Amino acid sequence: MKKLGYFLFFVLCIGFVFIDMAPTFQEKVEIQTYDQYEKIKLADIGIPKNIKRKEIPKEQVFQGNLLLVNREFPVHPESEKSDIVNLFANKELTEGYGLLDGKIELSKDVALAFSKMIKAAEKEGVHHFLINSGYRGFDKQRELYLEMGPDFALPAGYSEHNLGLSLDVGSSQMKMSEAAEGKWIERNAWKYGFVLRYPKDKIDVTGIQYEPWHIRYVGLPHSAIMHKKNFVLEEYLDFLKKEKAASANVNGVEYTISYYLVSESMTIKVPQNNHYEISGNNIDGVIVTGY
Repeated sequence: MKKLGYFLFFVLCIGFVFIDMAPTFQEKVEIQTYDQYEKIKLADIGIPKNIKRKEIPKEQVFQGNLLLVNREFPVHPESEKSDIVNLFANKELTEGYGLLDGKIELSKDVALAFSKMIKAAEKEGVHHFLINSGYRGFDKQRELYLEMGPDFALPAGYSEHNLGLSLDVGSSQMKMSEAAEGKWIERNAWKYGFVLRYPKDKIDVTGIQYEPWHIRYVGLPHSAIMHKKNFVLEEYLDFLKKEKAASANVNGVEYTISYYLVSESMTIKVPQNNHYEISGNNIDGVIVTGY
């Protein structure tokens, strides 16, 4: 009855009907995460009952953690994270791993999430991590592209590194495709909001060769859903655009996710009594995540 009430409320207030997701979100499949007592499951759809309206500008489409950047959709000036810091100058952010040089920069929020992940890996005996590259400004990306060529670098504005959300992670022992660090990240990065952006089985989707070192921050619950459904970012954003609404339970935290097509400045609905985040997709819409 409660779920039915949520459904009717959603239809009346938002004005569209989403597709039944029973084959995926009602599987009740539990996946072990940090230990046998803490689990993640993808739940059936739930829409927050208490919502409020929020006006957003069209520019919101180009801001947030879920921006798709590739050869088709470039970085906009407003897309770069505003909290970029030099990691070498912030020692508290680099405990447990090394830096290739003292010039590496990254979003502070992403660096905090990465640090949390590294501490978890260290508890499992995996501790030879090294950040080789983080945020790159347009000038640096342009310089890299001219130096390495199109086979090894992307033009300025077409690399995720221009956002501040991506980093190249290495091992001080061996190349990531063989290192314990690479294997650990592939298995566990999603628990901390990261995804392996260019996996070997998705080259036809991303258009980028397998890069076991390149991880991208998207945040929870998105990384958990992408892991569960074996999605890369392109597939996940298509999924949200098609379904319009979803929910997930990650370690006891209930998340709701709604997609809105944005053409001009408009009003969207957000949870009234809960935390929420808004991210554009860098194409045509925004995703509201409540928790």
